[in-house]
Amino acid sequence: MSDLHHKTISQLLRDLDNKAFSSVELTAHYLDRIERLDPAINSYITVLREPALARAAAMDVARQKGTHPPLAGIPIAHKDIICTQGVRTSAGSRMLDNFIAPYNATLVEQLNDAGVVTLGKTNMDEFAMGSSNENSYYGPVNNPWRADRVPGGSSGGSAASLAAGLCTAATGTDTGGSIRQPAAFCGITGLKPTYGRVSRWGVIAYASSLDQAGPMAQTAEDAAHLLQAMAGFDHRDSTSINQPVPDYLAQINGSIKGLKIGICTEYFDAGLDDDIRTAVMAAAKTLESMGAILSEVSLPNTQHAIPAYYVIAPAECSSNLSRYDGVRFGYRCADPESIEDLYKRSRSEGFGREVKSRIMVGTFALSAGRIFTPSPSTSRVSQPSRYRQVKARVYPSAYNLSVAISMKAVCSKWPITSSKHRTGTLNVPTTANNQEIHHARLGNRHRSGDPYPAQDQIENIFGCQHRLRCGAQYASLRH
Repeated sequence: MSDLHHKTISQLLRDLDNKAFSSVELTAHYLDRIERLDPAINSYITVLREPALARAAAMDVARQKGTHPPLAGIPIAHKDIICTQGVRTSAGSRMLDNFIAPYNATLVEQLNDAGVVTLGKTNMDEFAMGSSNENSYYGPVNNPWRADRVPGGSSGGSAASLAAGLCTAATGTDTGGSIRQPAAFCGITGLKPTYGRVSRWGVIAYASSLDQAGPMAQTAEDAAHLLQAMAGFDHRDSTSINQPVPDYLAQINGSIKGLKIGICTEYFDAGLDDDIRTAVMAAAKTLESMGAILSEVSLPNTQHAIPAYYVIAPAECSSNLSRYDGVRFGYRCADPESIEDLYKRSRSEGFGREVKSRIMVGTFALSAGRIFTPSPSTSRVSQPSRYRQVKARVYPSAYNLSVAISMKAVCSKWPITSSKHRTGTLNVPTTANNQEIHHARLGNRHRSGDPYPAQDQIENIFGCQHRLRCGAQYASLRH
């Protein structure tokens, strides 16, 4: 059973049903690999060996009784920004190094109800701020394909653990690319669902209007398995979508003939590496050969996306992280001389450089006055609010597309500790998030060679079904 980590979730479920092995044996296989291999990768912050084995045994009993849920016994990992009851949830920060979550996030509850086994909590950029996983209090994560390269971020631990065969699937969160970009750098599948499709309750906030949790897996079909369990309305999350969850697996292997796929010309400008351009266009031609219809589209306001992101995200970050003051929970400095000293030193010592940089940028954005002042009506519009309006115009839905091809990174993964891809102290995302158009990276972990970043990535305007089906069909030709 030495090759269990090469199997997809669909294959593992069939083997578990056929009693080829037990969930305990499967879970032990992954735990042994984590113990043996993860010290060189640093993808996990917390490993839950005994709770995982106990949970796996319970799922074996349920399967014997015929009462098992759909994902019974499948070992997964959670990004350490997602609350798991009774387990440290650090968000990759010294500030929350001692925080034990008193409850489960909604998506954890839903996945538990589906029968998964939690192997542990994965490393990440502190409070999900970064694109390289070098900003973690627990040290950088190494890319399993090349140990001297970054795995991407901020969900780099989830991506690296999956690429190294240390879990069957993992959860991640995406604000400006934090699922899609590390999935690209590690050669796996990552999906950012439509905003509101997966509950954010219990997910530690970075930028609330942009954050969204999603699945990371080996294949599009595996991502569909996870999303089926994660998605759904949650009355505890005011931004949750109260709409029925479609059957993502029903047409996962269906034809893509006639599917209209847009190629956004602005994404292929002079700043894009030639090898990435070649890989993405080759993927587009492959989809065309399978019956999809390619069409060039223009998004002329794309240039405003990143500036808009760097107003909205830091502004919300500044507000959300104001709760960490050394009083209520989290890191508290030693021997404060006054309440002011307590606040200053607790936050200065508890937060890392990247987080403090974004808090400062966000505080400036919230306090720097108005973005327009020609008239009383425009002067009342705050800068983040105005940029949300600008951002909504960046990605019009007038092209009647099913999906649109782009890339999640303009360059290949860079060496660890490199500052080449930073501006000042801020890590710059290669593409900005949008609430109507979301990206999915479709990869194949078992192909030989070092994967290009964001190869075969597509983005969808209306939902997740087309993305998953395109991914499954594309992957079928690569095996």
